[in-house]
Amino acid sequence: MIPPHERPRVLVVEDDLSVAEGLIRGLGKAGFETSLAMAGDEGLTRILHERFDLVLLDLMLPEKSGFEILETVRTRVSVPIVVLSARTDLPSRLRSFDQGAVDFVPKPFFMEELVARIRARLALTAATPSRTLPLADVVVDLDARVVTRDGEDLGLTAHEFNVVAFLREHAGRAYSRQQIAEHALPEDGDRIDRTLDTHISRIRKKLGPAGAHLRTVWAIGYKIDLEPR
Repeated sequence: MIPPHERPRVLVVEDDLSVAEGLIRGLGKAGFETSLAMAGDEGLTRILHERFDLVLLDLMLPEKSGFEILETVRTRVSVPIVVLSARTDLPSRLRSFDQGAVDFVPKPFFMEELVARIRARLALTAATPSRTLPLADVVVDLDARVVTRDGEDLGLTAHEFNVVAFLREHAGRAYSRQQIAEHALPEDGDRIDRTLDTHISRIRKKLGPAGAHLRTVWAIGYKIDLEPR
């Protein structure tokens, strides 16, 4: 038997109780640690704030649809999401993949096949090294798009993360506000200097002591310097 602390964690986001109970029971027998969310809002919150190795996601959910969850998650975390849905038309399948799903399993399904697909996906994920960059006492995870300290997400927004990731990947080099904005902020968004300065201020607060490495370069802009002052 697999020790509980070594079991892959799977979140099931499914509002049909009979289907959900069958999934929890079948995945548990296959050696997975499972959790259940029966509404879209709860599922999204748990995906963003808890650690799971894989998510099984229905598309037709109360409060927030599976498509809305996919759209939000793909820019925030890198957990693999397998869509499990009775909505099997081609546009729904293609849209699921376009929005970041790694697999699509139509309902009804065979539990044995689903387990095999999950194991294959987890094996592939384990074989792909994550891209992480240290910054003092925090870690910038380029794949998961989070900055963490001791495993805790520091809560950077998507734009704040873009700024940190860009400067950390080019540590030691100073960039103008315009250059940073062009790389980190959306083209149709607010790229004025004052906006970027506000992002920098908030980033420093969220990073805590590591924020001291995000330095202002007089008459140029900003840089991340890995050396202590």
